[in-house]
Amino acid sequence: MAKGWESKAVEDQVQQHETKGGSKRRDPLTAEQLERSRRREVLLLSRARVEKDLQRTQDPRYREQLTRALADIEAQIATLE
Repeated sequence: MAKGWESKAVEDQVQQHETKGGSKRRDPLTAEQLERSRRREVLLLSRARVEKDLQRTQDPRYREQLTRALADIEAQIATLE
C-alpha cells in the first residue's frame, strides 16, 4: 500500500512541475536574440577582466590603455541594451 501511495505522490509532483513549467515557457529566441545575448555575456566577462587588471596594475600607460578598453566595452554593452 505504501508503495502505491508513494508513486501517486511522485506522479502528482511531476504533474505539478509540468504545469508550472508550462506557464513559464517563453517563445523560442531568434538567432539574432541568441547572438546578442552571447555577445553581451562575452562583453560582461571582458569588462570584469579589464576591471580586475585595472585594479592590479601600477603602470600608468597600461592603466590608460585599460581605461580606454573599459570605456569601449561599456559603450558596446550600451548599444546591446
